[in-house]
Amino acid sequence: MKYLKKTLALSLVAALILTGCSAKNSEAPAESVQHETSEPTKVTSDETIVFKDSVGREVTVPKQIQKVAISGPLAQIMVFSLAPDEMVGIATPWSKAAEPYLSPEYYNLPELGQLYGGKGELNLETLLASGAQVVIDIGEPKGTIVEDLDGLSEQTGVPFVHITATLDNMGEAYRQLGLLLQMEDQAEVLADYCDSVYEKTKAISQDVQKVRLLYCLGDKGQNVIANGSYHAEVIDMLSDNVAALDNPVSKGTGNEVDMEQIVNWNPDVILFAPDSIYDSVGSDAAWKDISAISSGRYYKVPEGPYNWVGFPPSVQRYLGMMWMSELLYPEKANLNLYEETAKYYKLFYHSDLSEEQFQNLISDSMPK
Repeated sequence: MKYLKKTLALSLVAALILTGCSAKNSEAPAESVQHETSEPTKVTSDETIVFKDSVGREVTVPKQIQKVAISGPLAQIMVFSLAPDEMVGIATPWSKAAEPYLSPEYYNLPELGQLYGGKGELNLETLLASGAQVVIDIGEPKGTIVEDLDGLSEQTGVPFVHITATLDNMGEAYRQLGLLLQMEDQAEVLADYCDSVYEKTKAISQDVQKVRLLYCLGDKGQNVIANGSYHAEVIDMLSDNVAALDNPVSKGTGNEVDMEQIVNWNPDVILFAPDSIYDSVGSDAAWKDISAISSGRYYKVPEGPYNWVGFPPSVQRYLGMMWMSELLYPEKANLNLYEETAKYYKLFYHSDLSEEQFQNLISDSMPK
C-alpha cells in the first residue's frame, strides 16, 4: 500500500501541475471487512448527501451525480448497465468481442486505469481532468479497502465509495448503486432481474444430480478454475467441479495442472475458455480418452461482450447461469435461451441482439 500511495501521490502532483488545480490481480477478500447496507442520508447542504457504503464509510457525495468514474472492470460492467451516459471513462478497454454490441460513444470512452491490479494503474491525471464527481469501486472488498479509499479521497478531493457485489447479492448491490446515483427505479428493474435469475438457478441446482465438470483455460488447456475459488462461483453452483485442489488460486488464470491430473479427474463435461484449445482438442491424442472429449461433451464458453461465466466476475455471470442451466439440465431449465439472452442484452448492454448474433455467440457452446 505504501508503494501504491507513493505512486498515486506522484501521479497526483503531475496531474495538479498539468491541469492547474488548486487544491489501484484479483485477490481474495479479507474476512475482517464488515459489510453494511448503504443508506444515504441528506445533510444540511441542498447539494450533497452522506452515502454509507458497503464497508461502513460515510462519504459525502453530490446529491445529483452526473459524472462517474469507476475503479475496475467489475464496476465498469455494472455502472454501464445502469448509467452509461454518466460514465466519464472506462477502467479497461472494451474487447473486440464487445464492439458489435456497444454504441461508438460508449466503446470509445477514455481509459482511466484500474485501482487494484490489472494491466494499468489508476490514471489520476485523466481522472481529475474528467470532472468525475465520484469514483465507484464494486466487487469483493480488499483487506485494505477502507484505508485505500479514504487515502485516495483525501489526495484527490474526489469521493471514492465501495459497493460489495457477490454472486448472491447482486440485486442488493444494484439497489445501493441506484441510491447513490439517484436512479432507484432504474436500478430496481436490474435488481429484480438478478434476484429472479439467481433464485431460479439456485432452485435448479438443488433439484439435479450435478454433472462432473471441469473448466479449462490457457493455451494448453491445462489451467483450471478450482473448486471453491473466487472465479468458480457459478461453476460450483451448477456442477460438481472436479478440480479439487489444496490451494485454489483466486485469479482469472486459475491453477496450472498437468495432463495426468486431468486424465485422473476424467470429467464428463469440459468447458473451455474462449481463448483456449476448444478448436483443436478433439484431435489431440493426449485428450482423446477423457470422457468429456470422447463423448463430445465439451463446449466453448460464450464471450461477448464478456466471458459469460465470470471473467471478470461481475453481473454477466447471471447470463452464464442461464446458459449453463440450459446446457447441463435442459429438462429442468426449459429456457428459450435466445429470448433470455436478448432480454439480458437489452437490459444490461442497451443493445438489441439479433437471432443471428445470438447463434454466433453460442455456435460452439451448445450440443450440435
